[in-house]
Amino acid sequence: MDGSSAVQPVLSLAGVVRTYRSGEKTLNVLRGVDLDLWPGEITGLVGPSGSGKSTLLHVAGLLERPDAGTVSIDGKNALAMNDRERTLTRRLSLGFVYQFHHLLPELNARDNVAAPLLINGQSRRAAHKRAEELLATMGLADRVRHQPGQLSGGEQQRVAIARAMANRPRILVADEPTGNLDPATSTAVFETMYQMARKEGASVLVATHNIELTRLMDRVLTLVDGDIATYSHAAEATESS
Repeated sequence: MDGSSAVQPVLSLAGVVRTYRSGEKTLNVLRGVDLDLWPGEITGLVGPSGSGKSTLLHVAGLLERPDAGTVSIDGKNALAMNDRERTLTRRLSLGFVYQFHHLLPELNARDNVAAPLLINGQSRRAAHKRAEELLATMGLADRVRHQPGQLSGGEQQRVAIARAMANRPRILVADEPTGNLDPATSTAVFETMYQMARKEGASVLVATHNIELTRLMDRVLTLVDGDIATYSHAAEATESS
């Protein structure tokens, strides 16, 4: 997507630095990262293990505070917000998908997806209706009453994606969302997530080791030694692999 046509990015990182200290040692994980994510854009983040992908996603998702730089959501400096404002921003503007689904085993698929809606004050009826619609979009209309233990790994991850989209977040942050699945299931789940994001109008920042999946993305960023080394279109990333 051409960002020049957008009023402003939905997510903007500028000069983001993140370091960790262990005794006398300092590990520089992010070294002044700049990144803009535009409305409706699906952007991939690739790079070797230890390059800082997860840390970057945690900073982008307001789960970690950087040591320097700014993080803006819809033009608002998230680092200047108080704890309550940041919590509300995470709840209303951001959705998260991880490698492991983290579903609540005692709840069925519908109730897992409905949980963030209920927390946000929606009625049980409205939350269940929205959850059922999302699960149908994910191809799980016949699994709404199944508990996680009755679902396959791919189905569980689809439930997790539906849950992440429950509150209609502006931004979906996904950290290796298919990393725990076999190749065929991985592709199917990612394609479903892609379709869901397009339907809901969400912008997506997704870290993955699976270069094949980048063919579905609008843009691919390569993170090396704590900084973004290259930008490319998805087709270029796939061809270069």
